[in-house]
Amino acid sequence: MFLIAFIFIFPLVTTSQSTLLPQGSKENILMDRLEIKMQTDPSLNFSFLKPFSRKSWVASLQRAQDCGRHISLTPVDRYNMSRSMLNNMEWATHDSSAFKSKQPMLKSFYRDPANLLLIDQKDFFLALNPVLQLQAIYDDFSDKFLYMNTRGAVVRSLIAGKIGFHAYLTETQEKPPMFVRDRVEEFRAVPGAGLYKRFKQTGYDYFDARGSVFFNAAKFIDVQFGYDKFFMGSGYRSLFISDYSNSHLFLNLNLHAGRFNYMSRIMELTSQYTRRVDKDTLFPKKYAVIHHISFNAPKWLTIGLFESIVFGRQDHFEFSYLNPVMFLRVAELQVGSPDNSFVGFDAKANINKRVQLYGQVLIDEFNMKYIRQRNGWWGNKWAFQGGLKYIDALGIKNLDFQLEANWIRPFTYSHFDTIANYTHYNQPIAHPLMSNIPEYIAIMRLQPLPKWTLQAKAIYWQSGVDTAGKNFGNNIFLSNETRATFDGYQYGSPVSVKNLNVNLWMAYEVKENFFVEGNLYLRKAGQLANNVFGSVGIRWNMQRREYDY
Repeated sequence: MFLIAFIFIFPLVTTSQSTLLPQGSKENILMDRLEIKMQTDPSLNFSFLKPFSRKSWVASLQRAQDCGRHISLTPVDRYNMSRSMLNNMEWATHDSSAFKSKQPMLKSFYRDPANLLLIDQKDFFLALNPVLQLQAIYDDFSDKFLYMNTRGAVVRSLIAGKIGFHAYLTETQEKPPMFVRDRVEEFRAVPGAGLYKRFKQTGYDYFDARGSVFFNAAKFIDVQFGYDKFFMGSGYRSLFISDYSNSHLFLNLNLHAGRFNYMSRIMELTSQYTRRVDKDTLFPKKYAVIHHISFNAPKWLTIGLFESIVFGRQDHFEFSYLNPVMFLRVAELQVGSPDNSFVGFDAKANINKRVQLYGQVLIDEFNMKYIRQRNGWWGNKWAFQGGLKYIDALGIKNLDFQLEANWIRPFTYSHFDTIANYTHYNQPIAHPLMSNIPEYIAIMRLQPLPKWTLQAKAIYWQSGVDTAGKNFGNNIFLSNETRATFDGYQYGSPVSVKNLNVNLWMAYEVKENFFVEGNLYLRKAGQLANNVFGSVGIRWNMQRREYDY
């Protein structure tokens, strides 16, 4: 199905296309700051769709440079902007010779500070880089030496100014903290990864292979086909789709014209499964379709509508869902309403060039009759998010605050047919804590000097856990037909377990995209003793491994 769609669209290539910024890159922090300071930038106002286009990002950087004195750029901002230009030089409009290294390694490697191997010709651009993460981990719940060891490579290319592609491949051996191992054993999944193997009894060995091809099908319409992750939202969490789970096969169409943006994404997912480690098997498949339409009205305010559907068939594919126009719920009704559909609303507002307010509303199912009765009917399934970002807080340059709250009612994301629950590879597609929670997040970030970053983060949540073997709506992998009662459900009910996860992180950028960093965590889960764990290590051209659940 994906191949057929790709073959029909590919011949329409007409204009240039861009690869995307990697998830978790240092550009994301600068992107948030510039969006708020510029307030009405035509590209950054749609940056809630991540990964974000390198071409659009460079255009925004150049606009920020042009109006720099009007948006109060700090010296650290200007440094970050110059380094970001270096990391996206294929789209820079000025002479790229300014990026060249004075003394390349062996005259061929690191001809610029950001790339091991760079080919920058008229009709061909290629950048190849190593990927490395080595972390030594301490966990007071474990008496063993813990670590994370990731090696690999990443490449991106632009051909004839028309076709872009990227590929990312790593192998990881990881012995994580005890609570992460408990999570792996419970769900048979390593967070963020796909197929894994046991490694020295308490560890895991897995590959992470991603890649995609990009092109422009027509004016304003971009197409991407590949295998990767996706995040939708302006918050730390997303109620729609996050990058917590494993990568997935997808076809993505995006139309961006002026103040209007429309996205349609088709995804192939892996249904929940139980796999024997001593036997290979074919994993069951399911599919999801996501639509999102957003609009700037006025320019400092972005509002959007979201819809998605998850479905699986043993004998055929539901082609009626391939219609890229909104209203998937109507199409689902026409085939008998057997699938798991969602609708949602999101908005963000940039205020006074210092503050951003953002939020999401997701509706899985509701019945107005039971809402009026206020009896906690199980089928009223929805989620809310509200958040605030405050940059250069208290008049201190590059001190940023973020506050966020997420409320997810019991049974949200679940379905009567477990094939259609909102999961992929035994992991949630949206919020990693699943449902039946109120959650509160506070983040403080400071970049006092160009190469130093410090961050403190606290996450507090209450989980409504299952008791006596009964389903009270936290575990979205269970059929909601196994619910314990018909009504009486509230956030965090019936037994509320209080949890706290505090993280302190400090990093120093030794060379371009090469960080020496340290983490310290304090985790409290219910009645268990306080868990202290941390790590020190190096990270090169890849995002941080975070234990934020």
